[in-house]
Amino acid sequence: MKSKERWINIRHGILKSPVMILILALVLVGLLAGSLYPTMGVLREMRYRDKDFFDVIVVGGEPEGVAAAVSAARNGANTLLLESRDGLGGLMTYGMLNSIDMNFGPDGDIVTKGIFQEFYRAVQGDSFDVEEAKVVFRRLVEREPRLYVLYNTRFIAPVLDRGVIRGVRVSRNGSEYTYYARRVIDATQDGDVAAASGVPYTWNAEDRGLSAGMAPTLVLHIGGVDWDTMADAIRKDRIPDTGVTETSAWGFWPQMRQYKPQSPRIRVRAPNIGRQRDGSVLINAVLIFGVDSRNPASRAEAIALVEAEAPYIVDFMRQHVPGFGSAYFIGTAPELYIRESRHTIGEYILTVNDVLENRYFPDTVAVGSYPVDIQASGPDNWGFAVGKPIMYGIPFRSLVPLKVDNLMVVGRAASFTSLAAGSARVIPVGMATGEAAGVAAVVSLRHDVTPRQLAYNQALVSEVQQMLKKQGAYVGPFNFSHPMDGHWANPAVRVLRPLGLVSVGYSNNYQLDELIKVKSFMNLTWEAFKRRGYKLPERLPIEGVLKEEYITPAEALWVLERVLGSTHAAPDPGAPLPTWLGSTAREHLGDSENLQRALAYTLLADALHAAGIAEKPLVDPVRVDLR
Repeated sequence: MKSKERWINIRHGILKSPVMILILALVLVGLLAGSLYPTMGVLREMRYRDKDFFDVIVVGGEPEGVAAAVSAARNGANTLLLESRDGLGGLMTYGMLNSIDMNFGPDGDIVTKGIFQEFYRAVQGDSFDVEEAKVVFRRLVEREPRLYVLYNTRFIAPVLDRGVIRGVRVSRNGSEYTYYARRVIDATQDGDVAAASGVPYTWNAEDRGLSAGMAPTLVLHIGGVDWDTMADAIRKDRIPDTGVTETSAWGFWPQMRQYKPQSPRIRVRAPNIGRQRDGSVLINAVLIFGVDSRNPASRAEAIALVEAEAPYIVDFMRQHVPGFGSAYFIGTAPELYIRESRHTIGEYILTVNDVLENRYFPDTVAVGSYPVDIQASGPDNWGFAVGKPIMYGIPFRSLVPLKVDNLMVVGRAASFTSLAAGSARVIPVGMATGEAAGVAAVVSLRHDVTPRQLAYNQALVSEVQQMLKKQGAYVGPFNFSHPMDGHWANPAVRVLRPLGLVSVGYSNNYQLDELIKVKSFMNLTWEAFKRRGYKLPERLPIEGVLKEEYITPAEALWVLERVLGSTHAAPDPGAPLPTWLGSTAREHLGDSENLQRALAYTLLADALHAAGIAEKPLVDPVRVDLR
């Protein structure tokens, strides 16, 4: 790639010559005459009014950005990939996240095919050697004659023209440059280009009424692990929820839950262990709380915390984890694994209900199946699994942000709610969205429409889907039911689940017939109204009134009435039912003496509707910068 970089620099001198400009213009006219893409430039690069001009610019050499750039270039676009580091792979190579969160369909086949599957086959497994991954990413881009890569190039600002992005300003080798393009794809981890362009976004989990998002991790590099001993212990002892392959191991929660961190801001969860070619391992296990991922000083502090904690963790694993008896600490990844930051707002926001209802969209351009896995956000919680889909589609509209034209956003910063991102944020899905954006850029240029216009033209969407299929991607169609399909409590679940209040684990067990305790119902009610921004009374007078362990339907109605403003001092089983109660709740009130979970959800959803907040957005969609 150095030769390509030199060529870009040489042009700054050569192409100032009027003769050279004339020659290039004549060549360009001749090439365009026979081009398959008459609205696109087909030279690798061209000068236009003294500007560096490309068909597509991809900002960010993350795996998602590599997929986007390769996809665009393969389909005829002169593409520039800008990367701030000295190599490609981002989170996988500099964050050293070498265990892949795989997405399989019900038949066990990978659903994130295409360019991700090319990478997966090249690294030969769901855990890979980081240095080999760098080589694989580099070879992917080097094979594309229309693709240029600039390393050590930092994004500074977008070039905007009345709501249209025309290019980007960057810093490289101490100088600033401006590159122009007809389409820009934001493949940065945090949606930096979109945010700087004025695209609205939410931050962390605020779309469900919470300030903190999932805690970041710093990957540990450990040597001296006896993989065979570890694997043998796992297979013979059958340690709960622990497994192993030739390159990956996971679990050991019974052992690791005994670890007591030195810092109150650190927790060690059940580790994912990925093997390197030299026999060392990379471990994704350490959560760091209270990190502001927007603040470089906060990131640096988080890294220092883990570096200080790491020797204690390794010492503990030597004593408690099979195969780690001779383990030693090598170091940490140079960068944090940030799980959550910006969620841009696009033409469609993928929701957790879409994910867990296995929804297929007419404009599906990528497919996921990973569980909705929400990591802990602070020392007071342990995270949770909202549920596990069979398969769901990501609509192209979720890659098209509001307010700014000719821009697409891929990866975890695309238009997903915070809970939907618990599944859709994983790298294989992100690479599928990157590949789709690269194809969409070409189709939009070919037909001279913006990505936003393309999103609402089903014929052009179908063209994108067909091109994706031809290069090996999977975009459906499919049709699967879900566990709540047809259940009378499903409308209530759909109201409460986006708030993170219905969590059914990896087995999708809703436990709808389970009796609910007084404390659980009070917590559920309090959190539902609080997360919806409702002004709650400072204290509900339940002491001495609700005396039993389990709550009755009459008592639950009294609690909800008090929240909504009633002054009744105690429950009255003979009182008329509140007017806000829906027909479904009325129909099932006599099913049980004590309140079952299905009815509890339904009563609470009805109360939220009565307060006018059941589906009220938690974040003003016109807000741009939440800092």
